[in-house]
Amino acid sequence: MNFQQKTLSLLIAAIVTAGPAYADDERASLEALRQTTLSLIEALVDSGVLPRDKANALIRKAEQDAAKKLAQKAPASTSVRVQYVPEIVKSEIREQIKQEVLAQAKSERWAEPNAIPGWLDNIKWEGDVRLRYQTDSFGKDNATPFDYAFAAGTSYASARTVNSQTRAADLAKVNSMGEPTANTGEQRERFRVRARLGMLAKISDTWSGGIRLATGNTNDRVSTNQTLGQDWNKYNLLVDQAFIKYDPAEWFSITGGKIPNPWFSTDLVWDIDLNFEGVAATFKPSFANNTVKPFLTVGYFPIKEQNPPASKGRSMVGVQGGTQWDLSSNTRFKVGLAWYAFRNFEGKVESDDSLDYSGGNLVPYTANYGQYEYGSGLRQKGNSLFVTNATSDTAATTYWGLASRFRPLNLTASLDLANFDPVHIVLTGDWVRNTAFDRGEIYSRTQGRVDLTDGSNTGYQYKLTVGMPQIKDARDWQAFVSYRRLGSDAVLDAFTDSDFGGGGTNLKGYILGLQYGLDRNAALGLRWFSADSIDSFSLNPAHRFAQDVFMADVNVRF
Repeated sequence: MNFQQKTLSLLIAAIVTAGPAYADDERASLEALRQTTLSLIEALVDSGVLPRDKANALIRKAEQDAAKKLAQKAPASTSVRVQYVPEIVKSEIREQIKQEVLAQAKSERWAEPNAIPGWLDNIKWEGDVRLRYQTDSFGKDNATPFDYAFAAGTSYASARTVNSQTRAADLAKVNSMGEPTANTGEQRERFRVRARLGMLAKISDTWSGGIRLATGNTNDRVSTNQTLGQDWNKYNLLVDQAFIKYDPAEWFSITGGKIPNPWFSTDLVWDIDLNFEGVAATFKPSFANNTVKPFLTVGYFPIKEQNPPASKGRSMVGVQGGTQWDLSSNTRFKVGLAWYAFRNFEGKVESDDSLDYSGGNLVPYTANYGQYEYGSGLRQKGNSLFVTNATSDTAATTYWGLASRFRPLNLTASLDLANFDPVHIVLTGDWVRNTAFDRGEIYSRTQGRVDLTDGSNTGYQYKLTVGMPQIKDARDWQAFVSYRRLGSDAVLDAFTDSDFGGGGTNLKGYILGLQYGLDRNAALGLRWFSADSIDSFSLNPAHRFAQDVFMADVNVRF
């Protein structure tokens, strides 16, 4: 028996032994001390520090020792005088015993025989698993994949020209026989699953690190879904986040690596599954009344490694300033203004000097040919594209480049009304404008290959949400409705929402959603997306595109 256990035993024994001889007030005081000691033991059991069997053995041993002492000691009188013990002294004794017991329990690992090391107490685990049923339905008047292939000059029925343009290069894809491979008309049904597991480790008061694994594939940065029906093969589990965070003060933090989205934003600009690569720093000065909470976030994010002479690097820098006002105990308003600048994303026409005469054709021979391409592994659809191949290039490969530069200015605001708490009413507005969109500059840089008469550099979204802020327990609920209009060249289509209209820009429409708590940390989610094209994806004004998406999710968190 260790020191703390002996101390508890002696204390209980002393109380049991002396109890009958005290005066009423002293007996009441000792009874309170006895109950406090027993409550302490119960608290240690409930917290997992002291096993139940050890606690029971401790109490039995104390009672047995007390009984022996009573049997050996003949009562000399009917009363015993006990020196009064002040309450503050009793409290100090209780606290000292508690701390000694806790320290001993931790060092000796009372809670379990095979206790894990103490440093694991600083690690937090979290994760979720989601099962989804999804249907994609297309408009009856949609342009066909052959329409897109013919307009882009990718089918054998039409030859590629230097003036070929499109906003949906992937809808214009064809196989080796020149037949389109995209789908714009047939309904698609599928089951999908997502699994994520994350770990956050607090190294010290100022340093921490995080790692999260998720399903998905390395060529899709805006989705972690895995579609069922892959011949029962195993799923990829990829590194979704990996970062280090430094918090030297309450008002400043810096995070680097594969980091969560550092911006106050919506899915109008950034997909909810997107994680950033780079470094972001956030400043949050505080004031005495703490009702106004300003913030400033700056970041640098490499997107493509600089690899001369094959390619120039691509990157993004961003800055966002804003504030949160606690207007009252149940009203909160938050606003942020961000500016993002993308470097080396715009397309340029390749030089004929990069071509070499081979086998009767002029074909690329330099290592950096195609460096201006906005590749299929990056783009979704919606941004205005043009062919960047050199004028005399007769090779079969088509390189699509972005017509516009991108420096979007983004204003986001949210009003949270908690007058009916726990039910909240949240109004969210988001507006974005690509300040680098310039039709004249596009025409000049593309050497006249792009002469846009349509297209837009502006987008906005309004959203109304009613219900609990988070779905945690059974019967929690939340419903929302939103309307979105996102112009073709308002933002880079690579990083925006991948669900609305099948992903990308140049889309308008509404979204309806409902979430309901099935149990603690288990929820049902329903969403309906209805999207239509704003301008033609093929740049033929007669071609339109519409897509409705329904999703039913069951999600569990741990």
